[in-house]
Amino acid sequence: MRFGLPATEGLQAGGPLRAFFVIALLSVLMLTLLRTVGLRAFSMASETYLSGTHSAAFVTCPNEQVAKDLARGIVEKKLAACVNIVPQITSVYEWQGKVQEDSEVLLMIKTRSSKVASLAEYVRSNHPYEVAEVISLPIEQGNPPYLKWLGDAVPE
Repeated sequence: MRFGLPATEGLQAGGPLRAFFVIALLSVLMLTLLRTVGLRAFSMASETYLSGTHSAAFVTCPNEQVAKDLARGIVEKKLAACVNIVPQITSVYEWQGKVQEDSEVLLMIKTRSSKVASLAEYVRSNHPYEVAEVISLPIEQGNPPYLKWLGDAVPE
């Protein structure tokens, strides 16, 4: 070795007491890691989710202000747990016999599937479009704690 000590002599210098402390420290660190991983795995495994209980709904809006107003009302009325506002999308569609292209804002809405009809009614009543887009897809699976939060935030 560079400093003139054999590789084993450094460990022997502290003797068995030093080795005990190193092993004890490693054991505590491993126990903490295993406990954290185990609790997380148990939590995820013990949470059951019935596929389709929740849905992700999508609504397009003409601008950010309309999107924010709708999102706030949807969450305040407990029609959804969360609404993401995705700015600056381009929509190409046919309307009244002509192909249109517009800049829009997209709402991604997480809710209970049982609330989609009420959500659609709220959007129709508060949206400036003659025909507002409200479509939904069932959530098949996801992070169990998130899905539990979603269910807790949106009562039946």
